[in-house]
Amino acid sequence: MSGQGTRNSPLVLRPGIAEAPIYVPGAHGDEKDGVPPAVLSANENPLGPSPQALDAYRGSAALERYPDGGAEKLRAAIGEKFGLDPARIVCGAGSDELITLLIRCYVGPGDEVLQSQHGFLMYAITAKTVGASAVLAPETPDLLCDVDAMLAAVTDRTRICFVANPNNPTGTYIPASELRRLREGLRADILLAVDAAYSEYVDADDYSDGADLVRDYDNVVMLRTFSKAFGLAALRVGWCYAPAAVVDALNRVRSPFNVSVPAQVAGVAALGDAAHLDRSLRENKEQRARLVGALSQLGLSITPSVTNFLLVHFADATSASAANAHLSAKGVIVRSVAAYGLPASLRMTVGTAEENDRLLSALTDFLA
Repeated sequence: MSGQGTRNSPLVLRPGIAEAPIYVPGAHGDEKDGVPPAVLSANENPLGPSPQALDAYRGSAALERYPDGGAEKLRAAIGEKFGLDPARIVCGAGSDELITLLIRCYVGPGDEVLQSQHGFLMYAITAKTVGASAVLAPETPDLLCDVDAMLAAVTDRTRICFVANPNNPTGTYIPASELRRLREGLRADILLAVDAAYSEYVDADDYSDGADLVRDYDNVVMLRTFSKAFGLAALRVGWCYAPAAVVDALNRVRSPFNVSVPAQVAGVAALGDAAHLDRSLRENKEQRARLVGALSQLGLSITPSVTNFLLVHFADATSASAANAHLSAKGVIVRSVAAYGLPASLRMTVGTAEENDRLLSALTDFLA
């Protein structure tokens, strides 16, 4: 998709929109010779959604009815599952929508959004659409968010500081103590947005998804999603936990029926199926360890990950591009992360055992 038509239009766009790049999602590939691709490009749950969520989705057939605009039952279920006050939860069409709404609420022309160097692309893209700019703070050599570098990058124009914890595409996280140190080092008028989309996968004792900071401060938001561990990416449902003032602002700017009925009922059902979530996390952990071992034996370097994906490093950008093309030709779809400033690396979702077999076979062939 090109912005050429936008630039040639006689209509006047708001500042920044024409300059904002269009987000390119991970490809899903095509079936070849009757064999579906091994899709390891978008960090989806390879086991799919909970059977209970599927049943709820299929039973939501009253298509003539509007959704519950406040997602009351879904917010109540989230609150019960995570021990949070439903009144401080806002649901959205994926956490992407909530990122957009936060920026619409608190960022304008000339402002800055702060993030780590290899953070999620949508923070910077969305900032541009409101006439703001993104400031990318350097990460540590091992691709961790560097709190000192983040704080050093703050200016009088900083309005939101986004921290993906764990981070996509690196798979790394910073401990609760560092996340709190970041909040304490920011001005009171800077919103700290903790994007915890992959939090379900983390079992480290020193990890925080940011909920404790939301309770302790009035300028922190935690973002979550049903797209990853819960396997509901197609339905686009996410949520945030926020101070009352932020909740009020988000409810003023969001669309009145922004989460569909199928998304709401499937989300409630997914939260109630602890067995499926446990299985998803257990198998991910087992397969992730297997992939790390096998990829290391192939001579590849992997950034330690606490998520459902691995950042795999090649000798240079040319090698990474060639590996990506070879995998694609073999029906294995992974993600280039050149747009994230990591041209010599590829991001690979942890798939099923069979999908991972295909990945390892194709990489072995490429490296032979």
